[in-house]
Amino acid sequence: MTKPPLTLYLAAPRGFCAGVDRAIKIVEMALQKWGAPVYVRHEIVHNKYVVDDLRAKGAVFVEELEDCPADRPVIFSAHGVPKAVPAEAARREMVYVDATCPLVSKVHIEAERHAANGLQIIMIGHAGHPETIGTMGQLPDGDVLLVETVDDVAGVTVRDPGKLAFVTQTTLSVDDTTDIVAALNARFPAIKGPHKEDICYATTNRQEAVKAMAAKADAMLVVGAPNSSNSRRLVEVGAKAGCTYSQLVQRAADIDWRALDGIRSIGITAGASAPEVLVDEVIDAFRARYDVTTEQVETAQENVEFKVPRVLREPA
Repeated sequence: MTKPPLTLYLAAPRGFCAGVDRAIKIVEMALQKWGAPVYVRHEIVHNKYVVDDLRAKGAVFVEELEDCPADRPVIFSAHGVPKAVPAEAARREMVYVDATCPLVSKVHIEAERHAANGLQIIMIGHAGHPETIGTMGQLPDGDVLLVETVDDVAGVTVRDPGKLAFVTQTTLSVDDTTDIVAALNARFPAIKGPHKEDICYATTNRQEAVKAMAAKADAMLVVGAPNSSNSRRLVEVGAKAGCTYSQLVQRAADIDWRALDGIRSIGITAGASAPEVLVDEVIDAFRARYDVTTEQVETAQENVEFKVPRVLREPA
């Protein structure tokens, strides 16, 4: 039986960013250095495949530091943690390694610098997301206020409109955040922004690639986890850019083939915490059903690499 033709547009860049790659290496190197078990507070990155693979190697994932024994190493996830967490680990004399993405740490430093200059911080982010919790937790309660939407800006109550700064979560929609920043500037003309945009290079690059694919593809699939902020934003960006069928899948098994019946082209990308092996799995699933032609849609090249902490590079 002849397979129907299908063009697969493959976004470039896609998948792992430097911060995710570093965080995973930190867990693997910790296991090599100290042996299993090594504890990890929160999912090291938001991807079930990655977490399950590390769990099989001896990582134990917990939600709170109190769930970790004091005599085993603990790693803090790439999303960052409130200051109280490493302080408590130090109080318990635990060995700990901070896998916070350096670009998230940059936002933490910005927030502390603004606070030291007497400014109250407004954070643009998603309530309950580990990165937002970690950033807001760098300063005392009340020093950082959260807004999620343009409407939130109108309702936020500040101490002094003339002494404000804003920071953002690193994995937001670039376009949506631009609108929120515009609303902040309109209401608080004196508000100070980051020296360099907080949304990270990887988030921006992946969203630009999706926009480029959306004009060509009948449908789009984003390989990523439902709790991955950057992956969910890619779905939204694809839909807003004109690809009305834009869906998130964790694995090839999640593809809704009936919804794709009759398509002639599809765009495929992956969130910053999704490994390339899962993209390959999706491509293979399409090859099994279609006569596939692939075309790469490249909008940027990435060569960023972050070093792992020195403690893991030193002999045990």
